[in-house]
Amino acid sequence: MHEALLEKRIDQLEQALMELVYQSRKTEMAIEKLAEENRKLALEMKEFKDEMREFKNEMREFKNEMREFKDEMKEFKDEMLNFKREQQEENKRKNKEWSNLAKKMGTIVEDLIAPALRPVLSKYFNCEVEMIGQRILKRIKGEDYEVDAVAACEDLVFMIEVKSTPYARDVEDIKKKSKRFFEFFPEFKNKQLIVIFASITFPEQIVKKASKNKIYVMAWREWEYMDILNFDDIK
Repeated sequence: MHEALLEKRIDQLEQALMELVYQSRKTEMAIEKLAEENRKLALEMKEFKDEMREFKNEMREFKNEMREFKDEMKEFKDEMLNFKREQQEENKRKNKEWSNLAKKMGTIVEDLIAPALRPVLSKYFNCEVEMIGQRILKRIKGEDYEVDAVAACEDLVFMIEVKSTPYARDVEDIKKKSKRFFEFFPEFKNKQLIVIFASITFPEQIVKKASKNKIYVMAWREWEYMDILNFDDIK
């Protein structure tokens, strides 16, 4: 009986040892699996860090390229601004030369004023120009009446007087002359008369005097384009 009990205990001990070995192996396998997962995780983290490092390098390169691009764009804009300024100065110079030549040749009306009438009248008077005439001479009962330029729209007619060198007295002469306009141009009696005093340039005091007399002044604006200089001053 003693031997049977001993044998039983030995069997139990062997069973316990086998269970211990099994659990130990199971734990070992779990540890190995965890270690493998940790190795994979470490490898993935390394790859991620490498990718992030590469991404940072690419971003740094991109920022440098963008900085270079901005610098190039700034240089380009500066060059374009300089070119625009140079072109403006060149255009001003040409306009001055063209004006001086037209003044010498006596062709201010034909070369400077008449070509600018249509866009100027359209801009300021919302006027679709129906006709433009230059150096129009009318004679009634032996009396001559000449206007440097006449332009007509549906409801407006423009009397344009041109002087190569404007003087203050010209304002009074033009105003006096305009009072007889419909006498010599009765075909425009159904339209409102607008008087324009035109030249190459105007002294400020003449512009002010013309404004007081409800006469529009047309000339170069800063030598860039022909314009009405006192439109807002005439109510």
